[in-house]
Parts: sequence; structure tokens; C-alpha cells
Amino acid sequence: MHCPFCGHTETKVIDSRLAGEGRQIRRRRECLACTERFTTFEAAELLLPTVVKGDRSREPFDEKKLLTGMLKALEKRPVSREATEAAAARICHRLRSLGEREIDSRAIGEMVMEELRHLDEVGYVRFASVYRSFQDVDAFRTEIDHLRRHRRRREPSKDQLPLLPGDATDDETE
Repeated sequence: MHCPFCGHTETKVIDSRLAGEGRQIRRRRECLACTERFTTFEAAELLLPTVVKGDRSREPFDEKKLLTGMLKALEKRPVSREATEAAAARICHRLRSLGEREIDSRAIGEMVMEELRHLDEVGYVRFASVYRSFQDVDAFRTEIDHLRRHRRRREPSKDQLPLLPGDATDDETE
């Protein structure tokens, strides 16, 4: 670490503490040449993979774009922003855990759909309709049927409103 006052290359650490909710380390340093003190912050540089789009172009992963897309699908739905941000954070964590330099945009879309399916079924269908380019009502019907079959395999969420008017009674008769 270079001293910001005299440019000397040797400094000693006087004190270290966690900062930034435990995501950074704050270090108090002293220059061995001029004895001036200064503070540095260390943080892990976690790189997300480059996104390979459908046309084979590449762009850096944008966490804001991910969250914006999820919020758009969940617009006017009973899902808190905190829950949506947590879902986006889980996706980012999964992407970092993969350790890949590049990832296909389709894989990210599938991760988003998986998270949305757990958050809100209507938001899931909204996202799926754009993501999978639904062309007609039959495509919506097919996706809703798939969602119903998937729901039967797990306990229905008490927090979600039914996707269609008859859904609440369908669950009770099973």
C-alpha cells in the first residue's frame, strides 16, 4: 500500500475492523517513512459472469436489470420489494457460485422463473409470457396447466392469491 501523503511503499497496519455490514475490512495504517496515518477499506471483488444473449452478443451482468425485470413482472402484486430483492440476491449468489466466466441469458431467465414461481404465480406467468414469447391464449393456458401440476407436488402458499377464480376450490377438492 502506497502512502497517500509521501508515496512511500511501506506501511504498517495499526488497527483492523469489520465495516460495511461485515462486507469490508477497515484498516488504519501508518506510513513508515513520514508517520502519517490513513484509512483503507478492503472488499472482496466478486465478479459475475458475462451474459451471452440470444444473438450471441455479450454484455456484463447487470444486477439492476435483473431486479427491474422481476419488479416489472410483480408490479401491483402482493409481494414486498424486500422479498423480490432477496430473490434477486439468491440468483446473483447462484451465478457467482457457478464460477463461470460466461452464462447464457436463457439460464438466467430460468433462474428468474424459478424464483418468481415461489414468490407469486401471476408474476411468474407474466414473466414467462414475455420470456417465452407467448403468441396466443393457448400458450398461457399451457403454462398455467404446467404451473397447476407443479403446485400439486408442493404445499400451496397461503400468502398467494389464486391464479384463476376456480383455483381455490380446485385445491380444496384434491
